[in-house]
Amino acid sequence: MADEMVRRAQQFVNRTYPNMLGIPALDENGQTGWPTMYALTRALQYELGVPTLSDTFGPTTLSTLASKFPKLNASTTPSANFARIIQSALYCKGYDGGDIDGKYNSRVESSVAKLKTDMGVDGLFPGGDLIPKVFKGLLNMDAYVTVNSGSDGIRSVQRWLNGRYVNRADFFIIPCDGHNSRDVSKSMLYAIQYELGMADGTANGVFGPGTKSGLKSHTVSTGSSGTWVSLFSAAMILNLRPVSFSSSFTSSLADAVRTFQSFAKLSVNGSGDFQTWASLLVSYGDQDRKGEACDGVTKITAARAAALKADGIKYVGRYLTNPSTTSLPEKAIQPGELQTIADSGLRCYPIYQTFGRDASGFTYPAGRAAGYAAVNAALDHGFKPGARIFFAVDFDALDADVTSNVLPHFKGIEDSMADAGNPFKVGVYGPRNVCTRVAEAGHSTASFVSDMSSGFSGNYGYPLPSDWAYDQVVTRTVGSGDGKIEIDNNIASGRDIGENSFNKPRGVLPDVRFLGGYLNALHDDIGKYMQSIGFPNDGGNRIFSHTQCFETVLANDDVVTAQSNRYNMRKALIQTSAYWEMRHYDIIDQAVDAAVVYYHTGVGGGMTPKRDSSTGIAQISGEVGIRAWNHCINKGYVSGTILDPAKDADIWTMWQKVNKDNAYALQTVSLIHLWDAEGKPGGQNPPAGETTLRSMRLDYTESEIFQVLRRYQGWGTEAEEHATKRMALYQIFEKYNGIVRNL
Repeated sequence: MADEMVRRAQQFVNRTYPNMLGIPALDENGQTGWPTMYALTRALQYELGVPTLSDTFGPTTLSTLASKFPKLNASTTPSANFARIIQSALYCKGYDGGDIDGKYNSRVESSVAKLKTDMGVDGLFPGGDLIPKVFKGLLNMDAYVTVNSGSDGIRSVQRWLNGRYVNRADFFIIPCDGHNSRDVSKSMLYAIQYELGMADGTANGVFGPGTKSGLKSHTVSTGSSGTWVSLFSAAMILNLRPVSFSSSFTSSLADAVRTFQSFAKLSVNGSGDFQTWASLLVSYGDQDRKGEACDGVTKITAARAAALKADGIKYVGRYLTNPSTTSLPEKAIQPGELQTIADSGLRCYPIYQTFGRDASGFTYPAGRAAGYAAVNAALDHGFKPGARIFFAVDFDALDADVTSNVLPHFKGIEDSMADAGNPFKVGVYGPRNVCTRVAEAGHSTASFVSDMSSGFSGNYGYPLPSDWAYDQVVTRTVGSGDGKIEIDNNIASGRDIGENSFNKPRGVLPDVRFLGGYLNALHDDIGKYMQSIGFPNDGGNRIFSHTQCFETVLANDDVVTAQSNRYNMRKALIQTSAYWEMRHYDIIDQAVDAAVVYYHTGVGGGMTPKRDSSTGIAQISGEVGIRAWNHCINKGYVSGTILDPAKDADIWTMWQKVNKDNAYALQTVSLIHLWDAEGKPGGQNPPAGETTLRSMRLDYTESEIFQVLRRYQGWGTEAEEHATKRMALYQIFEKYNGIVRNL
C-alpha cells in the first residue's frame, strides 16, 4: 500500500542525490523497502563525507557519525538535507517526520523520543535527541512494534536487551517486533557473554568454549533471582515456552522448565542447568550429550554395529540412494546391510536425499519424482510398508524459499505417495523452520532436525519442532579397529523407532515384458501425474490424448523390452522419452512436419519449406536419428547403413522412418540414449560439460538417469526443467516395471 509521505521521501532522494553521486534512483512508489533504506544510508554517508558510499550502515559510517554528531537535534543537525534524511527515515519507519522540510522540529523530536521508547533505550537516551546507534536502527527494515501477530513477551525481552546492552561496543539495537530471529538469538549470546564479564572485542555472539564454561557455573533454580534469571526466562520465552519474563525463578517457571526438558529429552530437574541453557541458546545444545540415534554415510558391518550398540545407539539412519558415482561409495544402503542391522539388534530409518542444495532443486515435479524414487528404492532394499522415509532439505532455506519451493516439493512427495497407495510415511529432514512449516502444511508426519547446522537461517531463532523424531547435534567417531565409524550423533524422541524387519531385497534384475494386469494402474498413475503438471487427459491443446500416447508406447512393449535387454537399459528410459515427446506434439509440430514433406517432395504448399524437423512419436529429427545410428553402428551396438546428415536424401530417408514407423522410432530412442550417455560425440556444438557417463547399466543413479533424459532434449534451461518433470514419469514407469520383473 502506497504512503504519500514515503513517496515524498523517495522524491527527495531522487531530486537531491542524482545517480552520479552513487545513489541509485528510486521508484517513487510510496512503499518502504530496502532500496529506499539503502538510498537514505548512502545519502547520510554523502552528507558525512564518507568517501565510499555503501548500502551498509557499517563501522565507518557509525564511527564517523559518532565523532561528528554524537547527538542530533534542532541545534546540532548540520544541514537541511541532513534533517530531511532523518525525516524521510522516520516516515519509512511509520513515524511522523514533519513536512520533510529540513527542520528538526518538535514533531521530529517527539517521533525520535517515541522511537527510542519502542526500542527500549529511552531510559539511557531520554528525550528527542537522535544518537548514532538509534540512527543505525532507523535506517533498516526492523520493526520496533509488534507485527504479524508478534508476541508481547518476546517484545519485552527484545526491549530489555536493547536497554541493558546498547552501550556495549558490538551490541546494536535489535528489532522489537515480537518475533525471535537470527539477530535476536545472537544478541542473547552477547548478553550472556557480557554478564560473564567478557570485554568488548572478546564477546562475539558465538557459543564457544568460554561461554560454555561460564554457563556451567551459572545454574539457576527455584528461589534464584537477578539478571541471570532474567536471561534464562528470556531464553525460555524466545523458545516459545509459556513463561513470564522475570528476574525471579518461581515454581511456575520450574514447572515450565521441566516440561521443556522432557520435550527436548534433557534431564528433568526443573533447573536452568548447563544442558538446558545450551538447548535454549543454540540449536545443537550440549554436544557432549550421547543420543540413541545416528546417521551416516558408511556401511554398517557387524563390527560397526557392535561398536554402535556398545555406545548406546539404537536407531541408525541410512540413505536409500546415492546420487553420486564418485564420492561416498557406501552412502547408500549396501547389499546385506539391513539384515546385518537387524541381526545386531539395531533399527534402521531410511533417508532420501539427492543433489538439491538450493531452492531451485525443490519444485512440485521434483517432489513427485522424489516420492516415487524413494518408494522404488525402499522396496528395492526391502523396507516393509509403514516405514517412515525422511526426505532431506539440506540447505539454508530462507522462509521465502520454504513458501515458494519447499512446500510445493513436499506436496509433490505427498501426492506421489498417495498415488502409490501410501506404502510409506513421509518425514522431513532439515532446519527447524523447514520441518515446522512442512508439518504444519500437513505434508509430513515427523521431523529429523539438522540442528548441527546451527548457522542456518531456519535454525537460528526457531524452536525445536513439536513433532521432532531425531535431533542431529554433532559428528563424532565411535569404536576402534574394524568397528570404527564416523556418525552424526542424534538425540531420539521416540516418535520414530526405525525398522528391524525387512523383506528380501529385490536386487538388480533385467526388465521383462509387461503384464496386462498392471496396465490400468500404470495408465491411471501416469495420467494423474501429467494432469498435476498441466496436461489434461484429453490432450488439451495438443494432438494426442494421454490414452493415445500410453497405448502407443505400451503397444510396442516387445520392441522396448528387446532394446532394454540388448543394451542393459531400463525400459523406463525408453518409455519416458517416447511418451513425453508424443504427449507434447501439437499443431505447430504438425505444420512443421508438413513443411518438411513439402521441402523434400514438393507436395503441399503455402508454407516455407523446411529441411528437417523433430518428428514421429519420439520427436526425432532426421539429423539426430542419423547421428545416433551412425554412432551406434560404429560402436558395433547395431548393424545398418551409415548415412550422411549433410545429404538431403539421407535426411529424408531417416525422417520418414522415425515419422512413420513407431517400432523404428522406439529403437532409435534407445540408440539416442546410448549416444547421449557417451557425450554425443559428433553432435553439433555440444557444451563443454557434455561428458561421458558410465556405460549404460541397469543400476544407473538418479543423476545419471536425469542426464540421459535431459540430453535427449538437448541442453539449456528448458531441457533442465523438462528433465526434472520427466524424472517423475520415469519413476512411475519404473515402479510398475519393477513390480513385474520381481514377480
